[in-house]
Amino acid sequence: MYLKSIELSGFKSFAKKNAFEFNAAISAIVGPNGSGKSNVAEAFRFVLGEQSIKSMRGKRGEDLIWNGATSEPRSNRASVKVIFDNTHGIFSARGGSAFGGDIDFSEVAIERTVHRDGLNEYLINGSSVRLKDVLELLARAHIGASGHHIISQGEADKILSASPKDRKSMVEDALGLKLYQYKRLESERKLKKTFENIAQVEALRQEIAPHLKFLGKQVEKLEKTESMRGKLITLATEYFKREDVYISFSKTALLAEKKPLNEALEKLAKESKNAKRVIELESGLTVARSHKDDLTRELGKLEGLIMSEEKVIENEKRLSASDEYKTVRLKEVEGLYQEVSLLSDIAIIIGKIGDFIKDRKHNTDSKLIGEAQTRINELKKSQTELEKSLKTAKEKEQEIIDAEKAVFRIMSEENELISKLNLLKAREERFNLLEEEFKRELNEVRHIAGADAFHFKDIDIGDEKLAVVEDRKRQEERKHTIEKFKIRLEDSSISGMEEVSKEYKDTSERDAFLARELLDLEKSAEALAGLIKELETRLAVEFVSGLESINKEFNKLFTAMFGGGEASLVLTKEVLREEEETEEEIEEGLDIKVSLPKKKIRGLMMLSGGERALTSIALIFAISQVNPPPFIILDETDAALDESNSKKYGDLVELLSKHSQLILITHNRETMSRAGVIYGVTMGSSGVSKLLSISFEEATEVAK
Repeated sequence: MYLKSIELSGFKSFAKKNAFEFNAAISAIVGPNGSGKSNVAEAFRFVLGEQSIKSMRGKRGEDLIWNGATSEPRSNRASVKVIFDNTHGIFSARGGSAFGGDIDFSEVAIERTVHRDGLNEYLINGSSVRLKDVLELLARAHIGASGHHIISQGEADKILSASPKDRKSMVEDALGLKLYQYKRLESERKLKKTFENIAQVEALRQEIAPHLKFLGKQVEKLEKTESMRGKLITLATEYFKREDVYISFSKTALLAEKKPLNEALEKLAKESKNAKRVIELESGLTVARSHKDDLTRELGKLEGLIMSEEKVIENEKRLSASDEYKTVRLKEVEGLYQEVSLLSDIAIIIGKIGDFIKDRKHNTDSKLIGEAQTRINELKKSQTELEKSLKTAKEKEQEIIDAEKAVFRIMSEENELISKLNLLKAREERFNLLEEEFKRELNEVRHIAGADAFHFKDIDIGDEKLAVVEDRKRQEERKHTIEKFKIRLEDSSISGMEEVSKEYKDTSERDAFLARELLDLEKSAEALAGLIKELETRLAVEFVSGLESINKEFNKLFTAMFGGGEASLVLTKEVLREEEETEEEIEEGLDIKVSLPKKKIRGLMMLSGGERALTSIALIFAISQVNPPPFIILDETDAALDESNSKKYGDLVELLSKHSQLILITHNRETMSRAGVIYGVTMGSSGVSKLLSISFEEATEVAK
């Protein structure tokens, strides 16, 4: 059983909470006229989202609320809750829904409450939702607020008396096409809204187009100026880079040239200072030479004295040396011979000879030689000291000579160095002026073209050494071109253009955004149109297929109930045209064609009340068997049937209960006999409906 129960609280005549449990395939609700049993059918309409108060026998929302009696005060609200068994997933999403995906609960409770101020609340399993969510959820299970599965008293032939258009809608509802229709209507609503949005976006673009065009022209001027500024920056940064490299390298080279010259000049100054100090300390060259000459003369005298003393010694030694070769007279030798002739004693002989030699030998004056040697030693000592002094004197003389030469050399070299340094100083002053001019030009370009001019150090000009040796004429040409750009930029007057550029950027971005949005909307419209066409195709295909099945069952049930004849639903098309519109609109509907056996009846208008009731029941049952809803409520649809037709009706009810759960509101004994559960509704003098669970026999009595 899909339908488990329905609870009414404060709804119409059900002042207090009453619950109907439906645990049988066929349940019957019986009671005398005016007891409020038909309010149960209206409670179903209400909780399932019916918006027509008239169809629930009321004029305003508060007509559905218990209005009070002497024994029971009026209610401030009416609520109805219906509970479904969802263990078989009858509420599974079919193609998705606004409410969400599959319902994972084993039970689904739908509740609606209306307040006296007209406010309606909807709940699904206790969560507040929209009416749209309720209707879409119910559409999944082929359940609607009204239609083929809720047939109330006096409306048994509603499907017969309905217009072809409404009848077609009922059949579509029964075939479970409402979900697709909801989707189509929602898509059409979205498509309409999309077209409105497209129109709004196009209007916005048209509105900003003239201003954007004006700003575009202003920005075009700015872009030309910016292009010129860019060219100036490009040219200027290269010029400044090359100029900076040239000045830096030149000044570095100049310093490199000055450094050895200054170092040499410092060295010469030290040399000059030292040389002058030598000249000053040694009293000059004349004094040094006079002292040297005096020493030379003194040394000469010493050398003469030494030579004199040496001659004394030499003469004395010479006299001694001459004795070795001294001549002796023969007569003296002969006398010696006679004197010693050979004397016999050799010692006497030797003594005689020795005396002979001694008498004739020169005696050397050793004292004289010794004194002379002592004087020589003293003189040589003095000579050595004089030689040292003379050497020192000569060195001083030479030192002074070298110092004087050095002074002259230094003066010459200093003059040469100073001359070179003066030339370098002139070059340095020229580079200083060039550097000042460079800074002035840099500031001028920065003032005109912006701070990008200061970024010249970051650019690459290749081998920077080439910039140093580059022909300066090329730099002058660059400088001349830069001056031209500066003049043109000053004349262009770019002040205030930043705001124009920003406004143009913002407006362009706005227009681009609108263009993208327009494209998205057009794609969305195209997608929605495709979806609508797809849904219409699906609706048409499933409607044709469903109609064929319904006609098969309709004709089968009709012939069974009338013992023959024919019955079918026929698709009709009617052309509608409004005065102000040139396009035609085709409205589709369904006509019912019937013919009874053995009678010349060829239309609904010729049927009796009973025949119409059986025809409507046959059609309703046929529709229900094609796409059975979880439950069907029949509110006294058997009231116009006689006993024989009531049995046929009862047979059809049992047949229908194999596909759908049935709730029968009836007085018919035959119909009651087919129910598994019977509820009785009574109403006392207070006007409050009360619920009774009774047996078949009691039901027959209650229904009277």
